[in-house]
Amino acid sequence: MNNLDRRGFLGLAGLVAAGAALTACAGTGGGSSTGASGTSAASGDASTINFWSNHPGKSMDLEKELISRFQAQYPDLTVNLIDGGKNYEEVSQKFNAALSGGDLPDVVVLSDVWWFNYAITGAITPLDQLFTEVGVDTGDYVDSLLADYRYEDRHFALPYARSTPLFYYNKQVWEQAGLPDRGPESWQEFDEWGPRIQQVVGDGKFAHGWGNAKDYLGWTFEGPIWTFGGGYSNEWALKFSDEKTIAAGQFLKDMIHTKKYAAVSSDIANDFAAGLIGSTIASTGDLSGISSNATFEFGTAFLPAPDGVPGCPTGGAGLAIPANISDERKRNALKFVDFITNGDNTAYFSQNTGYMPVRKSAVETADMKKYLDENPNARTAVDQLAVTRSQDYARVFVPGGDQIIGTGLERIALQNADVATTFADVQQQLQRVIDRQITPNL
Repeated sequence: MNNLDRRGFLGLAGLVAAGAALTACAGTGGGSSTGASGTSAASGDASTINFWSNHPGKSMDLEKELISRFQAQYPDLTVNLIDGGKNYEEVSQKFNAALSGGDLPDVVVLSDVWWFNYAITGAITPLDQLFTEVGVDTGDYVDSLLADYRYEDRHFALPYARSTPLFYYNKQVWEQAGLPDRGPESWQEFDEWGPRIQQVVGDGKFAHGWGNAKDYLGWTFEGPIWTFGGGYSNEWALKFSDEKTIAAGQFLKDMIHTKKYAAVSSDIANDFAAGLIGSTIASTGDLSGISSNATFEFGTAFLPAPDGVPGCPTGGAGLAIPANISDERKRNALKFVDFITNGDNTAYFSQNTGYMPVRKSAVETADMKKYLDENPNARTAVDQLAVTRSQDYARVFVPGGDQIIGTGLERIALQNADVATTFADVQQQLQRVIDRQITPNL
């Protein structure tokens, strides 16, 4: 984006209706899946592992390297890297279609908002028995990341491209605004800083940029809502009518429409790297790209939160195995998942993407210690993991919940919509999905 205005910082393409949200495992049509070459993506051969990925963090070359390492150790197994789409949603749509009769993968990337829907309908395999059969040391996975895939005492995926949101800030802008070289300690403190930062960045730019619904606004604003004492839900009980949740939504509205120091961006990582916004909340997975593209020195910080109040969710994607493939294919698939997420390989993936290492052993290696010492922005993500909180059910367990929430927040941010009215509509949409698609399966 080169030119920005307050309403046009993002062109809102349209609101997403709950009825249009993808229903996991409903079956949206058949047809075989194809790779980049257009060939059949799955043969059913147990010695061939078909890995469907959207290459999170632009990691296609990294994934090819991990596959090469795996095949060197397991020469009797072949891994096909299949392009599942440009983002998590497209991978899920492709997987959903394959469940209706297409060729199933052996391993599929599923984000935090998709795996549960496939788990409760039996489309992906509970892995705990396979852990024993294959010899997977689950104790080496970071506890909180492994627990994110647990439902009814069973695990349905293993962590892979895992992230938290980070607070990114332009150090030059901070210095010119007379601010300390750190992130804000609370959103109330940032509200005091915002107008000062806006004076520095000037017209056509903004002190802070929020991602749009497609850029996971429902995720990046989850932590701020918690720090106000609100939330999206308490397990299955929705909280959008809670006065503290509404207060957080009003804060978002005021910083954009009243105090005019923030806006919504359709590409927060690139806009931040281009100097169009002074700060933003983006994924740890954006760290590598921002580091490569930014021409100024920037810092990363924990998301603002008062002492003792979690202000940051986990996020990202894990690796799941379909239920309707042979047991031998499942075992080989899990060997592959275990290998590419082992200590050395998750350290390699983390250093080259910005995603968090998912194994405890990874951060104890000399190579990873050296990397974190030399890259304090990457260390922020690893350190922040200790104060994260699992996400609210409304976003990650309700089919389409992320887009329903994100679209509601977009209406507030872009259209100056009334917060209480918008949140009431969001709650109504979510409750309808829960009643129709979740409750009958619980």
